[in-house]
Amino acid sequence: MNLDELNILREGNRLEAKAAQGGIPRSVWETVSAFANTSGGTILLGVKERGNGTLEAVGLDDAHRMLDDFWNAALSKDKLSARFMSDEDARIEAVDGKDIIVIEVPWVDRHLRPVFLDKDILDRTFRRTHTGDHHCSREEVQSMIRDASVASQDSEVIERCFMEDLDYDTVHRFRNGFLQGREDHAWKGYDDVDFLRALGAADFGQDGKVHPTGAGLLMFGTDRYITNGFPHYFLDYREETDPTNRWVDRFTSQPGDWSGNIYDFYYRVYNKLKHALKTPFKLDENMLRVDDTPAHKALREAIANCLTNANYYDRRGIVCVWRENAIVIENPGDFRMPIAEAMKPGKSDPRNETMLKIFGFVNVGERAGSGMTTIFDGWREAGYAEPFYDVEYGPDRTILTLPLVPESARNGHNPPETARNLPESGQNPPETAGNLPESGQNPPERPDVQSRSKNARTIYEYLGTVTEATAKTISASTGIAPRTVRDNIKRIKDEGLVVAVGSGKNTVYRIKR
Repeated sequence: MNLDELNILREGNRLEAKAAQGGIPRSVWETVSAFANTSGGTILLGVKERGNGTLEAVGLDDAHRMLDDFWNAALSKDKLSARFMSDEDARIEAVDGKDIIVIEVPWVDRHLRPVFLDKDILDRTFRRTHTGDHHCSREEVQSMIRDASVASQDSEVIERCFMEDLDYDTVHRFRNGFLQGREDHAWKGYDDVDFLRALGAADFGQDGKVHPTGAGLLMFGTDRYITNGFPHYFLDYREETDPTNRWVDRFTSQPGDWSGNIYDFYYRVYNKLKHALKTPFKLDENMLRVDDTPAHKALREAIANCLTNANYYDRRGIVCVWRENAIVIENPGDFRMPIAEAMKPGKSDPRNETMLKIFGFVNVGERAGSGMTTIFDGWREAGYAEPFYDVEYGPDRTILTLPLVPESARNGHNPPETARNLPESGQNPPETAGNLPESGQNPPERPDVQSRSKNARTIYEYLGTVTEATAKTISASTGIAPRTVRDNIKRIKDEGLVVAVGSGKNTVYRIKR
């Protein structure tokens, strides 16, 4: 790390700076726990935050001794509940001739969470949010313990609920879909209860009677009874395409005029959201109109992915929103593995494995770990800008945004009309835009912009697909490191292409219209 890199860093969700002039601060361990229980992060010791939010290296008198002290505690079960750090995760670096310690807290596997301190799981467990480290509530701790289990969250038999609590109209619709192409299946002659047991939607409880499992209650129950098993259960669909109305269309799981279960919600939401997609005119070999595009397949996968990965014990429920420029799908619960890892083929860790299996019987959802690829590749193939995920903590929430605007001009599509183009190679920059230099050109007045022009263009193009975004969201959506985002966005803001609204960590950036 050099002085220039330090100067553009800011404290945030994944960075904490501490002067540490009197040795390892006690609060370091709270930050280690907080990072370990969210998405990881970096701690800088020997660095302080200035009044304007920038960082300054103050150095450590005996960095080697402090690093030894850190490792002695980090490897002790009396301090940390789990060992998850390796040698390269903590090191000494020199900045402006001063020694600092850099501690990189990695993403911690869900089976090791919650990571807590001093053998006290209830009072010494922390999470990282935009406001810093905070004590986890009992509810948050219990949520992490559930996620640490090897069993699927939806496989438990819900003995306080009964088979009469299920909506058998939904069950029969599912059975009809199941039998398509399986007319001779062995389960065809089963009665409803045996069929649901075969699916994993019901099983015997300790009382010797058959009860719904969590998956069966969620997939086939009725809302009033689902909330007996999952008190925070709530489904919400909204169409917000008219800025003059709060919403154009809306339905939730609660009114009682439909089942309110997950299976019916999937089809109701998809049949609404598919009208947001463009359908090019195309005929099959029988001269019939083909209305199913890669984007339609991606949308179905995105909805199923949300429903089968949601933490139904958490608050705020499922929300699907059709906005003018994007479809936004939110579910309670965070990612159970790093997003970059989840994007790899064959990688899958569904929170509700039984629900995923049940959906698979009617050809909904990918079971081979290719669901994320289906979403991203299908959306791009249809010509839309790339989808992106954002994860919030406290309460945990996963948010998928599917832009309804075209991919950037560099990929052969026109960007949204409200966003001006940054110049492509071989073109002269428009007079209304600042001159972000192209590779091989001499940049005007700022020689150091040249190496960052690709990142600057990527950031600008992304901002053209959304109304506004924080630096954190830009980083998560583009894959550009947070420090590089802040460096480049300052430059394109100085060029007059982007405006900043707000201050500090809450600053949002918008295309200057």
